[in-house]
Amino acid sequence: MNSHAFSKLTISIVAVLLGFTTFAQAGPALICHPIEIGPAQSLPWVEWSHRGSTGYDVKNVTRDTLAILDANAPVLVRMETLRRATIYARQDSEVAKELITRLQARAANSDAAGHPDALAWFDAGYLAEAYKQWLGKGEPNPAVGVDGYSLVRKAISLRGSDPQMEFAAGLMTLAGPETAHRDHVRKAIAGATNDPLLAQNLASNFNHQTIAELLVAARAGVVNP
Repeated sequence: MNSHAFSKLTISIVAVLLGFTTFAQAGPALICHPIEIGPAQSLPWVEWSHRGSTGYDVKNVTRDTLAILDANAPVLVRMETLRRATIYARQDSEVAKELITRLQARAANSDAAGHPDALAWFDAGYLAEAYKQWLGKGEPNPAVGVDGYSLVRKAISLRGSDPQMEFAAGLMTLAGPETAHRDHVRKAIAGATNDPLLAQNLASNFNHQTIAELLVAARAGVVNP
């Protein structure tokens, strides 16, 4: 994003802070809004509302997701890959369980080896919160009881300064806690000045507003579609 476009984004954020504070969401942000990843590789594209079969074999979700994550993918690519993985995993409860179990074990093993892996903890936490937003009532949900946000906070503490992780945490805390949410958003917006792809994501549209406006204006609960 060029400096002029980012300046316009900053102005829109200031306008929100000055008084435009009521916005409605189209659906759970971790699922319904795709993350811009440029030319990076992710899982095959799938619409968030898709429930039937596709040309992609869902049995390959865990293998293909881990291949992308283990290739040291940037955080934004991880977010989009885990978003798509969640949509696919909803079609097969065994796949959903396998994926989150593997990610949790991967993170725990890094601690046990004495080399805590921030990205592994991020992946486990982000997937858990995506599952909670998209696996409906009455559906098997292996993320029940998992505090994904706390895992992402652990990842941030291990990682240090990472505006893309702060962006993820901001999306995860749209319904609170408010103080933590504001801190995540502030750091994400500040970091976007040196991260064109993050700036592009903040300026992307979601239900007649930019993601930045949504994050800044957030007050209470997420409305599911």
